[in-house]
Amino acid sequence: MGGGVRRVVLDESVLFGCEDPTGKASLLPAAEYLFPKLRHSTIPTGISHRHDLSAQKVGGLILYELREGIISYEILLCRCSMASLLQGVAAQYSFDCFVLDASSTDDALNEIQLAWGDIGGSILYLVSSNNDALLPKLRTRDWLIVILGSIGQERADGPHHLHPCVDGGPAGEDSSMFYINKVEELPLTIFRLNKKGISNNVVTVGYIMKPSREEDFSKRGAFPMYPSQNGLIFMPLSFALPISSQLQEVDVVLHKATDEIMSIELNGSSKLPNKITYTRGMQELGMYMERHPDICLIDPFNNIDPVVDRLKIQQILLGLEDINKPGCCKIRGPHFLKVDNFNEPNLVQSLSESKLSLPSIIKPQVSCGVADAHSMAIVFRVEDFKDLSVPLPAVIQEYKSTPNAGTLKKLCEKNELKPLIFDRVPISVVASFKKIKALVSSHSQLATVLRNSTKLVVSEDGKKVRRFHPLTESDMEELQSLIVVAENLPEDHCHQNLMKIFSAVGSVKTIRTCQPQTSNGGPSSASRSSKTDNMLFSNKGNL
Repeated sequence: MGGGVRRVVLDESVLFGCEDPTGKASLLPAAEYLFPKLRHSTIPTGISHRHDLSAQKVGGLILYELREGIISYEILLCRCSMASLLQGVAAQYSFDCFVLDASSTDDALNEIQLAWGDIGGSILYLVSSNNDALLPKLRTRDWLIVILGSIGQERADGPHHLHPCVDGGPAGEDSSMFYINKVEELPLTIFRLNKKGISNNVVTVGYIMKPSREEDFSKRGAFPMYPSQNGLIFMPLSFALPISSQLQEVDVVLHKATDEIMSIELNGSSKLPNKITYTRGMQELGMYMERHPDICLIDPFNNIDPVVDRLKIQQILLGLEDINKPGCCKIRGPHFLKVDNFNEPNLVQSLSESKLSLPSIIKPQVSCGVADAHSMAIVFRVEDFKDLSVPLPAVIQEYKSTPNAGTLKKLCEKNELKPLIFDRVPISVVASFKKIKALVSSHSQLATVLRNSTKLVVSEDGKKVRRFHPLTESDMEELQSLIVVAENLPEDHCHQNLMKIFSAVGSVKTIRTCQPQTSNGGPSSASRSSKTDNMLFSNKGNL
């Protein structure tokens, strides 16, 4: 198998089920796990299916079988549903689709060869043990065959057949056939085959994080399961499998343990660690790493403690002042105050002593890993601290202006300067959007519509809306990383010149220029009159 695994073909028998009483086809849970892993692996993947599931032929075939009286209503529904599901999966994950069954094996293999050409390695075929009629023909084409035991169940012959390409050789005397018990084992099998078939001069990285973070990394080309140009090969770790057997294969472990936090108990002392309880899988990973310090862990678990505690983060930032030098730009962390009770009688005095003024932003002391870690608020008036819904203990932090500060202020003025709660938005704000205005006539109607959304949650009184899944830290980091604020622009700062300047260092999607403010907060007369192509130009730009 010189060149390693360069293509993967998944047989439909390991992916789809038709157990719904209505006959509707569905993806097996393990397939939903596998698809993104293969897409991120950069190994081109295809799905093979029977001749009667071809999108062009399924309708005519079913019509023929109906006339002949040899097809049931349930089978009809299942075949139509599975063909539609197959098309959707292929489009979503950029997979190829191939007809591959015993009646047309040679034609199908020629089609695959034509589509993929000379791949410089092997094609791996994952198939159920109940659908092995094609295997003799495929073995003559030097395909690597991975046979999955009973779907959702362990094979009766036990774990000694797991990944035989490493643990004692392949099944029988055939060096091209392997057995696995679970679909989740396929990435590990591919990883082992590639590692064995290519060279030992690669650094192997095991990674585990929630799907949304994995998706963010994959946009940067991370997680190739075939060695990258800089000699890295990645393997997804799964808590559905024994973690120790997976970690034996890697040199580096990349994790996001904060995704696996079950609870956090704050210690109350900045000098003592907080008590963080992880899921069982992450605990096992941590214990394995303690016994094997030779494996590089990114990041060590003891580095996580200050990250989950905003008070400790603030205290770390105090050290920035120690690196300031005379004549250089001064760097400091924001002013802050820890509070255990928003109704403290001396709160105003404490704010003043901490050099805090309003508006201020209030955040839970626990910064991540729990459901309400991002339940924050911006407060504009001291009296609004009373009964604030931000979880305690909390950190009141200096709020610095952003490019959207003007919009924020106008929004809050309309709301009588009431606290702006980050995890939910007044439905009146959503209703004010132009496109929404064109579709609904009242707030109650909008609330009714939004309650059907899978991405939003409407409060019981129909007055607030929040995201079902809060924005993650990586979401916010990505958003901020795409924004550049430029000041003191040249006099000829027309749209064309700005585009030319900034395009020299990267792609520019939009340029928005802000109106310069006069002393009373309104736009200057010069900026009101300087409109070109519906854009306002001043000496400050936001890209």
